[in-house]
Amino acid sequence: METLTAIPSWLKYTFLAVIMLVAPGEVQQAAMPAPQEPSAAHTLTGQLLVAAPEIGDPRFAHTVILIVRHDETGAFGIVINHPVEERSFASLLDAIGDDSKGIEGSVRIFSGGPVQPEIGFVVHSADYHREDTVDVDGKVAMTSSSEILRDLAHKQGPKQSLVAFGYAGWAPGQLEAELERRDWFTISEDPKLVFDEDREKVWDLAMARRTMDL
Repeated sequence: METLTAIPSWLKYTFLAVIMLVAPGEVQQAAMPAPQEPSAAHTLTGQLLVAAPEIGDPRFAHTVILIVRHDETGAFGIVINHPVEERSFASLLDAIGDDSKGIEGSVRIFSGGPVQPEIGFVVHSADYHREDTVDVDGKVAMTSSSEILRDLAHKQGPKQSLVAFGYAGWAPGQLEAELERRDWFTISEDPKLVFDEDREKVWDLAMARRTMDL
């Protein structure tokens, strides 16, 4: 299974980049063109992609992925059930060169996928919106600018959020081929699965929902 090696062209704003294994202050930026409209009526945007038990790629074993965008340019998603560590907000603000004085609290960091793990994304509830926010389905959204990290640190961010580094990406037609091969199943997005449920149970719960839908 191959994945895209570059940030999708439809993401047009500066990305929050807090590289977990580099010195504070190293910030990567990317300017991207506007999104393209899907060429077909059927899109998996807003669906949850559930790895089949027999998936051949160990990087995606037992993963559940929120599909943020799916159109003629390919697909882009964030893994929602692979937490990797807890980081203080102060250390994250330091990494983007922001003032961390007086900042308390920490946030769980997720591995969002194998592509460009130095790039950070925040999947969050739809109550929060900035110019660069990508609305996924009216219930969840994604923001990747540094401002959302500052807002979270100052308790002015969305009610629910998931901070992830890296993403999963597919070239045009690639995800469709993997679905036809039954590497993946899809279920409707549910904010409870995205934000609330025990991460160790998310894949099992998603698989159970997929079975109920058959």
